Amino acid sequence: MKVLVVGGGGREHVLCWALSRSAAVFCAPGNPGTAELGTNLPLGASDHAAIVGAVREHGIDLTVIGPEAPLAAGLVDDLARAGFKAFGPTADAARIEASKAYAKEVMFAAGVPAARSETFGDEAKALDYIASHAEPLVVKASGLAAGKGAIVCPTRAEAAAAAREMFGGKFGDAGSLVVVEEFLTGEELSILAVTDGEQVMLLPASQDHKRIGEGDTGPNTGGMGAYTPVSIADRALLERADREIIRPVLAEMARRGVPYRGVLYAGLMVDAAGHAKALEFNCRFGDPEAQVVLPAADLDLTEDLWRIAAGESWQPPVTYCEATRAAVTTVLATPGYPASPVKGQEIRLASPLPEHTILFHAGTALDDAGVLRAAGGRVLNATGLGRDVVEAAERSRALAESITFEGRQYRRDIAWREVARAGAA
Repeated sequence: MKVLVVGGGGREHVLCWALSRSAAVFCAPGNPGTAELGTNLPLGASDHAAIVGAVREHGIDLTVIGPEAPLAAGLVDDLARAGFKAFGPTADAARIEASKAYAKEVMFAAGVPAARSETFGDEAKALDYIASHAEPLVVKASGLAAGKGAIVCPTRAEAAAAAREMFGGKFGDAGSLVVVEEFLTGEELSILAVTDGEQVMLLPASQDHKRIGEGDTGPNTGGMGAYTPVSIADRALLERADREIIRPVLAEMARRGVPYRGVLYAGLMVDAAGHAKALEFNCRFGDPEAQVVLPAADLDLTEDLWRIAAGESWQPPVTYCEATRAAVTTVLATPGYPASPVKGQEIRLASPLPEHTILFHAGTALDDAGVLRAAGGRVLNATGLGRDVVEAAERSRALAESITFEGRQYRRDIAWREVARAGAA
């Protein structure tokens, strides 16, 4: 089977890594890491016509779309119209991520436990609401903002400032609608559900670290690292999340005439009593969650994704996929990330890599002389594998430390909550 993965980041590298076990992989545009696994095609993810043409030219059997933007822009729809199979939701179904306002509508209609919120298209009304609301608050740009559009605001003044910035164009059109919601306390949890709209397979739960600084401080990023398994995500919690959150949302989408096929990513907040509420939904594999979930699950997903894309009868091999090993990934980023990343630095990699590690490329490129350079804010994902999270975290840090480029920044405390729990056990 020939599989095309659309995108060029760390998520796409791990997808190629996983799918290459049973398929010939192509990646558009890919990166130096995906080039080691298959064939890179110099096509932008937003160039739908070129991607459709490449699928035809190379006889691609299945296209897997990594990023949210081409999904929201209808790449699955365009491929389907041309008679090709693609794994991912249609543009209408991808609104679950492309519009936080729409996602909230779906959650409330489905009766999903979630943070209370209001959506505003008018700045003055938003500010009035914030002024009368208890602190702290979360202010979100409704549209796609590369994972940076949710601002946790300890005070009403900070929430008002965040809303003004969004209405003022900080996130472009993504901030034309602003969602203001209550702040939930607890631990965040990411659940990736592979689904044909009815059947569901939950991949191992993971926890990512969105803040730039150690101890979860500083501004939000696209993600500075992730780990799996997460001990608070026991079978009882997963069953409740499946029953109370995932399946009701799928049923509501179907009721609205937009059946959801692909990966439904649920971002949850789990309180001290073990009760989960939905924070958000994404329409694709998480990044950097995929860089730990897929290596830890040790699954060959090619057949599953193909059957879902083809609309064929699909029976998941398991409902709750367990991790066969622990995995931790540490993101190495350029100086200035996330606000103003400085790119172009030469990257030096250890050779060979430390044992029990995998390096996934995210924002890298080869220059004309064949030198590996930083080409994005998030540059590399240093994934460590182990018998438990403590061991995997040590290996992830060792790999991160072995990589050098000017001004690199990375967190040395990825998986700190799980490591602390292990130490207290």
